[in-house]
Amino acid sequence: MEILEKDEYYMELAIKEAQKAADIGEVPIGAIIVKDDHIVASAYNLRETEQRSIAHAELLAIDQACRETEAWRLEGTTLYVTLEPCAMCSGAIVLSRVSRVVYGAADPKGGCAGTLMNLLKEDRFNHQCEVTSGVKEEECGQILSSFFKNLRDRKRKEKEERKKEL
Repeated sequence: MEILEKDEYYMELAIKEAQKAADIGEVPIGAIIVKDDHIVASAYNLRETEQRSIAHAELLAIDQACRETEAWRLEGTTLYVTLEPCAMCSGAIVLSRVSRVVYGAADPKGGCAGTLMNLLKEDRFNHQCEVTSGVKEEECGQILSSFFKNLRDRKRKEKEERKKEL
C-alpha cells in the first residue's frame, strides 16, 4: 500500500510520543490511534517507569482509545506506531479490531506485523488488519538507535567508574 501524506503526518506525532519516552529513559516507542482524521489516543512506552511488562505504547493507546470511544471494538481506526508491533501488541490489535496499522521501523527481533511473522494478517483469526510499513522508517529507526547507543555508552562509563573506585 502506498504511503499517504497523512500517514507521514500522524507518524510524526507518534515520533513525538516516542521522544517523550526517550526523555524519561524509556525505550522510545510512540503510538497514535486515529479515527475519521481525529486522534482518539496517544501513548508511549512506560514499561520501565511502571515496571509493567504490558505497558507498551500500542497497548496503552488501545486502552485509551477504548475509553475515549466507549467501545472495545476499534473498527475504522488506524494505529500509527514507530516500531513494528510485537506478538503481544499484535494480539491486542487484532482483538480490538483495529482496521489498519502503520509502522515506521521494522523489528527484526520481535516484529509480528510482517518481519518474523504477520499476526495482523493471519487468516485463521476472525479479524485481519491492513498493514503499511516503513513510514518515516529512517527517523523511527534513528531514535531507537540513538537511545540504545546512549544506553550502552552510559553503561560503559559506569563500568569504567566502578573499576576506578576499586
